[in-house]
Amino acid sequence: MKTHFFKSHFFTRHSKKLLPIAIIGGAVFISMAMNLLKPAPLKAESPDTAVAVKTQIMQRTQATLSVESQGTVLPRTSTLLTSEVSGRVLRLSPHFVVGGVFKANDVLLQLDPTDYEVALQRANAKLISMNAQLTFEQARGVQAEKEWGMTGRPAEEAPLLALRKPYLEEARANVLQAEAEVKQAKLKLERATIRAPYAGMVATKSVDIGQYVTVGKMLGETFAIDFAEVRLPLTKKDLSMMNSFSNADKNSQLDLILRGSIDNTDQVWPAKLVRSEGVISEQNRALYVVAQIDDPYGRLGSGGATIRSPLLMGTFVTATIGGKAIDDAFAVPRHALLEGNKVALVDIDQRLHLRVVEPIFGDDQFYYVTSGLTNGDEIITSAMGVPIEGMKVSPEKDLDDNQSEEVISQVESPLSTLDGAINDAK
Repeated sequence: MKTHFFKSHFFTRHSKKLLPIAIIGGAVFISMAMNLLKPAPLKAESPDTAVAVKTQIMQRTQATLSVESQGTVLPRTSTLLTSEVSGRVLRLSPHFVVGGVFKANDVLLQLDPTDYEVALQRANAKLISMNAQLTFEQARGVQAEKEWGMTGRPAEEAPLLALRKPYLEEARANVLQAEAEVKQAKLKLERATIRAPYAGMVATKSVDIGQYVTVGKMLGETFAIDFAEVRLPLTKKDLSMMNSFSNADKNSQLDLILRGSIDNTDQVWPAKLVRSEGVISEQNRALYVVAQIDDPYGRLGSGGATIRSPLLMGTFVTATIGGKAIDDAFAVPRHALLEGNKVALVDIDQRLHLRVVEPIFGDDQFYYVTSGLTNGDEIITSAMGVPIEGMKVSPEKDLDDNQSEEVISQVESPLSTLDGAINDAK
């Protein structure tokens, strides 16, 4: 009786705790059983409706690679004008203003030359006096030789003082010193007139009329405009797409074009790749090459004509440089290359297949592929949303045979626009 009473009491006491656990366990068991015993889902047959697409037949052709780089236009020579003499500024050239253009040897400013004219006059007077003393000593020397000859003794035994040779040498030295002082006075007088060392433009102006300047005073800054330069960084990949730069270092310059924006208008300028700097930059691990632009402001009339628009110093430009030629490349339209470097092909059953390709170069119209495609492959060139492997398509040739040949001929020289732009800019 005690045992039965104990069990009943225990069950009554713990039944409320065990019941929820039992319910949860039963639910889990039933769920697992239903999951294991459920029938496999029926696969709905995909509609076999053909999607209309435009295609293009791929053929191997020749492509010329090009490399793009960017840089800032800088003057080939920039000069800080400093005064070599002191004086008050008397005159300024009308071209000695910021942005003013001048020719080589033009007078930019004139310092007061009065002190230096007086100094030159004194130096000339001293030179005349020293020449007179030299003449006087030469006459005395001749007279001394005659007097020594009257003694009957040979001239070799004559003392130097007796023939007045030391006095004659001193007179000659005085003449040389006077000539040097005249030369120095002339130089200082010339330096009172500041002349342009080359054809250029004024970048900054630091003095004005009436201002007194001292030796070493900065007068302004100028830069040459006969030609400008652009430093262009090239990476290892860029260099692998180009020919050697040894030709550029041997006066066999490479043509290229520069593109930039002037007054919110895109402009093109011809340039030449004249040299490489020959070292790899530690900052960006790039090789810098230098492009030269003749007569960037169009003020010198180089080549008998001026360029259509001035190329201002400090302009940020993009350079397009011709590279190597590839004989077995496929020109894939840019819009035909899908995400993940894939193209959509059409097989003989008019089914879509995705294939990974490796583009080595791209321009505004095409990606150039050397692996992943074969001659005669038909790729889809039209937009089609999400391409699905094996889907049915209805291809329509994007171009007829004549148009295809025209495109191929254009691809054979993708830098033909480069040559045309160079000729137009010239």
